[in-house]
Amino acid sequence: MQIQRKPPWLRARLPNGPGYAAVRQLVDGHQLHTVCQSAQCPNLGECWSRGTATVMILGNICTRSCNFCAVQTGRPTELDLGEPARVAEAVARMNLRHVVVTSVARDELADGGAAVWAATIRAVRHRNPHTAIEVLVPDFKGRLADVDTVLDARPDIFNHNVETVERLQRPVRVHARYDRSRSVLRHAKSRGFTIKTGFMLGLGEQRAEVEQTMRDLVADRVDILTIGQYLQPTVRHLPVDRWVTPEEFQHWKEFGLALGLGVVESGPLVRSSYHADEQSAKYTGDEHRNTANALASA
Repeated sequence: MQIQRKPPWLRARLPNGPGYAAVRQLVDGHQLHTVCQSAQCPNLGECWSRGTATVMILGNICTRSCNFCAVQTGRPTELDLGEPARVAEAVARMNLRHVVVTSVARDELADGGAAVWAATIRAVRHRNPHTAIEVLVPDFKGRLADVDTVLDARPDIFNHNVETVERLQRPVRVHARYDRSRSVLRHAKSRGFTIKTGFMLGLGEQRAEVEQTMRDLVADRVDILTIGQYLQPTVRHLPVDRWVTPEEFQHWKEFGLALGLGVVESGPLVRSSYHADEQSAKYTGDEHRNTANALASA
């Protein structure tokens, strides 16, 4: 089986320029992992050239084996206790106004890595009080106490992806559940956080299922939604069911906004952290609440 040839609207920018080189040097110099590299993000060239990158904590080996994801799976190494400080320093060196932090799933840990998440958020906040912090977290197996550990560190935006429609959860995500992801999002919203989620098209979903998913997310009071094209990382992963046109992505953007979502980023190359600074600024204004609170108490 071969990976299908991509249509012309999926051509991504190649890595180049001083911005790209500077980010590459920072990532390598601080021994950081990025989802840009590990998940083979098609926007790596554009984002790194803009001087931004999505940092991935808790190592680069995931305990789950989702059938859409390029991140390496297996038995993770020991925790790197120096990682939060290095992340905070890299954010400072990049002079980021908005940072996105994500992680692999660490199901072998009692708290799923929540304590490291909290330490990273606090380290970034302490070193970079003017930087808004967006977290893209796993589901922590639905343990809301672990979700609270992350929330208690006061990120500005809490993101957890549902990834696909309810019917396709098991073949796509394997160890995750649609209802569990929704419960995590609802819990964060109940605590007053701006919440964000995303899903992919091109996995075999039907139009009515996409509509229902978006209605579910509106019912959960999601603020920001990202919708992008699924891209098959290797021949071992799920094949692309169809190439979704830019026109259809525009339809879903308009549909979501009409339903009442605050921001909908919908396009073939859209990913969770793609232009995240612009998404969040459109929704929350110049200052995030938690960032503003940190500055006020400094």
